Amino acid sequence: MHLTRFELNPARRATRHLLASPHRLHGAVMKAFPAAHREPTEDGRVLWRLDQTPNQTLLYIVSPHRPDLTHLVEETGWPATSTWDTRPYGPLLDQMAAGQEWAFRLTANPTRSVRRTSDADTKRYGHLTVTQQTDWLLGRVERLGFTIPPAVGDEPDVAIRGRDRRKFDRQGTTVTLTLATYEGRLRVADPALFRRTLTHGVGSAKGYGCGLLTLARVRPT
Repeated sequence: MHLTRFELNPARRATRHLLASPHRLHGAVMKAFPAAHREPTEDGRVLWRLDQTPNQTLLYIVSPHRPDLTHLVEETGWPATSTWDTRPYGPLLDQMAAGQEWAFRLTANPTRSVRRTSDADTKRYGHLTVTQQTDWLLGRVERLGFTIPPAVGDEPDVAIRGRDRRKFDRQGTTVTLTLATYEGRLRVADPALFRRTLTHGVGSAKGYGCGLLTLARVRPT
């Protein structure tokens, strides 16, 4: 597995065109791999996330194979000064142990499945409120291999730092995604399950920039 970081140049027209559609960005990410390396494997799958601040636009990719982002550098980056940074992800995965605490960031598509009638197919709807989106994550952490310890009192140490609804065209249909970006502190409970979470993602819409959970050392208080 590999972890890649690439900084986009938001001043370029091609960058703005790419960022306007998760479907276009998905295509650009997958173009970084030969066709044979685009499908999920037992080791993991291609996951990506876009982090945007007033000063930076960063693309993170976790993938079973090393990507080639030359096309993105030429069209949306700073080809004269920088390219991208890819590092082995295995050393981080291998050090996971029960009881470890990490700061985390996750952009996910918190949804619920609804069946309108008994004989109808289920349909997925996005959770819209902060409470619903927070409860969605807290309700699945056990099966993801971690817990979220309390911050103050009994409140879990997690907050939603960004919320969005994205609409885009995909092959003649309109896709709507509800996005929530979570930040907080987690504690590893089941290292094997947690490693799978890091390499296979969380929730749905993984092809559109959702599901990639990244870690950082907990800062001392």
